[in-house]
Amino acid sequence: MELKIRQATLEDIPEITSVFRDTIRAINSKDYSEKQIQVWASGANDLDKWEDRIKNNYFIVAENEDRIVGFAYLKNGNYFDGLFVHKDYQRQGIAIKLMRIIESKVITNGYEIIKSDVSITALPFFEDQYYIVEKKQKKSFKGLVFENYIVYKEL
Repeated sequence: MELKIRQATLEDIPEITSVFRDTIRAINSKDYSEKQIQVWASGANDLDKWEDRIKNNYFIVAENEDRIVGFAYLKNGNYFDGLFVHKDYQRQGIAIKLMRIIESKVITNGYEIIKSDVSITALPFFEDQYYIVEKKQKKSFKGLVFENYIVYKEL
């Protein structure tokens, strides 16, 4: 697989939201209820929010043969706000490549610590990359409570 990493553009939104929705439905469904998955995946429909993320954050995509297979974005200089890899491209090193680029950007931004809120599903991956759980939390989103973790890593 030949992976190309580049800055996201507004034209990428349909593919990005498709990866977001499909990954949640296929991968996160083992750790969250059907209702939670429906509500979480519905975040793909908020196109204004995706446009804002691309315009105002460090937002990168991973492409294989001109198809977006993953994306990651950084908010406020050191908050790792999103990391998703297409359901058919899991466990191929894409998430690690995206993570390393995001971590490099945090260092370039002058921070020594990166933080993130990660799902139950993503926690083992982040722990394997030396992220430490700061705390387990329950977050409310569209009337449902989601369990996730605040993690950090010293860079």
